[in-house]
Amino acid sequence: MTDLSEYVEELPVDAVHAGLAAVVVALLFLASPLFVQAPSGSLVFFEVGVLFVLYAMVLVGLNLQFGHAGLVNFGPVAFFAVGGYTAAILTAEDPFQGVGLGLPWPVGLAAGVIAAMALGVLLGISTLRLRDDFLAIVTLAVAEIVHGSIITFREVTGGTSGLQNVPQPVAATTDAGGSAEIVSTILVFGAFALLFYGVFRRLSASPYGRVLRAIRADEQVTETLGKRVFRYKLVVFVYGAALAGLAGALLVFYNGAASDTFFTIDVTVIVWVGMLIGGAGSDRGVLGGLAIIMSFQLLTRFFNDSIPFVTQDQFASIRLMLIGLLLMVIIKYRPEGIWGNADRLGVDS
Repeated sequence: MTDLSEYVEELPVDAVHAGLAAVVVALLFLASPLFVQAPSGSLVFFEVGVLFVLYAMVLVGLNLQFGHAGLVNFGPVAFFAVGGYTAAILTAEDPFQGVGLGLPWPVGLAAGVIAAMALGVLLGISTLRLRDDFLAIVTLAVAEIVHGSIITFREVTGGTSGLQNVPQPVAATTDAGGSAEIVSTILVFGAFALLFYGVFRRLSASPYGRVLRAIRADEQVTETLGKRVFRYKLVVFVYGAALAGLAGALLVFYNGAASDTFFTIDVTVIVWVGMLIGGAGSDRGVLGGLAIIMSFQLLTRFFNDSIPFVTQDQFASIRLMLIGLLLMVIIKYRPEGIWGNADRLGVDS
């Protein structure tokens, strides 16, 4: 499995160049009169595909934080939500409830990223000197505080009703409407996700990335070698926060609305389970793990019809139990994940 891990990591594909090419092609396609309708009955797969791309952005940042630097961040959904709601508040026009300033969507997109980065700086300065278990607790608590604030301050966020009338720039550019919108969305979002994946992969493979892995292995030794450990940890924490904020803003622009149901603890669970299954620290492996867990969720949702004596609520609980069982098996027999490197992570294979 180690050979497979090394093969996966060393595939001769420059993701940055591929991402730049994909972005250009996607934008040209979006500006052209061409469109592609999704095949009948496949919309659910495209919808899950859009979520996969956005969660992959969150996961790429989280993997840099935990897989490379060893920062246990249990609150990526907090930055995801801050980015999304900042973009929605600034760009929504006459929402049913809450505040909508009606500004252009690029302003909302940039502000969503900046707001997530600001939260990352604030949280990083106050928590990154804590031990790993304390950092995990604090970040998880912040995520719950953000979610609770969204519901509580309904005059601003719309509460459980959410914010409506958020711009949908990709859909607005696709004249064909219907299923062509989701095809265009996944092309554009996927292209940018590939680009950012390439940038973060280059970062992790650079001397900067080697310092991060040294911090994960032994923070005190790295400090004695003259590296400013806290500064490295803070910067990488903010990088992950910015990418999660971008993904959150893109999510609300895709849906044309912001809702508290988009930003629950489930997002944190999915990206963490995907990372642990694929192998923390493996840039490509974690995306494979995310694909496994989201494919499992997608395929098992159709099994409920085959088990008539189980209610939908019971079946939802069974699915969560199966995900937990899968994670337990991986941790027991492959603690470094399917494509992870045991030596790099310091676990016994």
